[in-house]
Amino acid sequence: MIEDTLAKIEARIQSTDAINEDKRRELQQLLATLKSEVAGLSKTHAEQAQSIAGLTEVSTREATRKQQNPQLLKDSLKGLTSSVEEFETSHPRLVQIVNSISNTLSNLGI
Repeated sequence: MIEDTLAKIEARIQSTDAINEDKRRELQQLLATLKSEVAGLSKTHAEQAQSIAGLTEVSTREATRKQQNPQLLKDSLKGLTSSVEEFETSHPRLVQIVNSISNTLSNLGI
């Protein structure tokens, strides 16, 4: 299930016209790292890992819409950031990657 969600994110990043090639490459690299981190987390916290992947998908969708709704993007990114707060100590790399993804998505066209 997590793999499917991450594949959807990858496909959206590949197919959207809403981002330039530099941002596309940056997001692809961040997503590759997120895959690794979420895979590790899913072994001990499956529901949280799925939630993080799902919120990343929603945030990506909102950031890459042709006509963005800034409030929806803000809310989805806030949810994504909140989803990893409890892992700051145990999974600091995960938190760092999610924050990087959030920052990159929030800077797309806004």
